[in-house]
Amino acid sequence: MSEAAPVPDEELAARAAAGDHGAFDILVRRHTARMYRVALRITGSSSEAEDVVQEAWLSAWRALPGFRFESAVSTWLYRVTTNGALGVVRRRKPTVPLDEGDAGVVPGPEGYVVSAEQVGRVLRAIAELDVGQRIPLILREFEGLTYDEVAEVLEVSVPALRARLHRARVALLAKLGDNLRPGER
Repeated sequence: MSEAAPVPDEELAARAAAGDHGAFDILVRRHTARMYRVALRITGSSSEAEDVVQEAWLSAWRALPGFRFESAVSTWLYRVTTNGALGVVRRRKPTVPLDEGDAGVVPGPEGYVVSAEQVGRVLRAIAELDVGQRIPLILREFEGLTYDEVAEVLEVSVPALRARLHRARVALLAKLGDNLRPGER
């Protein structure tokens, strides 16, 4: 017996908009981990990231009846999460460096090559980036969104996004260069 194909997000969102709590629960289970990662990388705080995700889901639930399906549900959820995390960052004083122990990053294949210390340096350097540079970098490089998806989340053109990403990468490389010990240059 074969398993049924997963229900597409768009169908779940339409059902949730019509009041189907079960469909909304599936969306929550399907997208919360990614939304949390984005919020965590933007805010640098696990408790703030949890609050951002909770508020994002409340906002999404309230906004679902008006959702016009002009973008993918996942892209819309990234936008809601990103906007919420940006609000948190803007309301606080200067950005707090991302603590390695709080990063929630599970090393992938790169983790086998790069030492934990180097990963920590990269995460701290990303956390020190201006939030306008950090967000597109997180969405593109960590979350794997396409240029079109990131541009849609940030509500900018693809050329503007490419320029932001270029500036973010240059700034990141400069910060990493500043953080290198004399013997590592």
